[in-house]
Amino acid sequence: MVAQIDVRPSPIAGKWYPANAQLLARQVDEYINAASVTPPDAAVVAVVAPHAGHIYSGPVAGYAFAALRGLAPALVAVVSPMHHYYAQELLTTAHQAYATPLGQVMVDGKAQQQLSECLKQKLGYGLSYVKNDPEHSLEIELPFLQRVFPGGFQLLPVMLRDQSPQVTRALGQALAETLAGTNALLVASTDLSHFYTQAEARQLDAEMLAQIEAFDPDGVLKAEQDGRGFACGHGAVAAVLWAAKDLGADEVKILHYATSGDVSGDYEQVVGYGAAIVTRKRTG
Repeated sequence: MVAQIDVRPSPIAGKWYPANAQLLARQVDEYINAASVTPPDAAVVAVVAPHAGHIYSGPVAGYAFAALRGLAPALVAVVSPMHHYYAQELLTTAHQAYATPLGQVMVDGKAQQQLSECLKQKLGYGLSYVKNDPEHSLEIELPFLQRVFPGGFQLLPVMLRDQSPQVTRALGQALAETLAGTNALLVASTDLSHFYTQAEARQLDAEMLAQIEAFDPDGVLKAEQDGRGFACGHGAVAAVLWAAKDLGADEVKILHYATSGDVSGDYEQVVGYGAAIVTRKRTG
């Protein structure tokens, strides 16, 4: 008898993106194909992508994932904030796979365990495994990954409740140790400022994107702390930047920026979205 896979059902299909597989695939492909991205002349280590409903953030997310065309990572670590209350600081799924309308994405249990052990050495605790989490910010990236990597990949999901410098730096170091020597990709999931006017959002988001493009994870956290810029996944971004540095990355490029107002026409209370790519110069 074949053992049944324990799959996390999607709590957001039909709400944050289409539940119909054909429609979802077509829309995601349109976002990716509409993005005018020059193929990077460097090895891609990570991307930063937004995580609002696809109708709002999809046109920006398309830029991040368009930059990944032609790649075939065996493992993708998606790092996101956890918007819902949990007592634990760092979370991962207890399921063996995620379900989206496009199919199942298998979780790499060995990578989860290795990352958790690395974190225990650095923080005194590891990942907390949870079932049936309601978090959208990690899952929202999966249909893009499924379409841009049709050959499949395994997933290392990480969700942060604690986005402090100590935790995010340790997570970045642990991710780098876990992924070193593997064919892996990092994805940082974050939106930018929330519910400011379009003019205010552009100013705040420009500062946050400047810190990201400067490849300055401390600057990302400081901008959030000082109120000069905002990102709900600032800790996820910082952790991925630290991990990318340890993996040899040397450049960050902002690919695109827009707000929800650019889609809805409502410029009084917008949410900002940015896409970025983190690369490492090729050797030899």
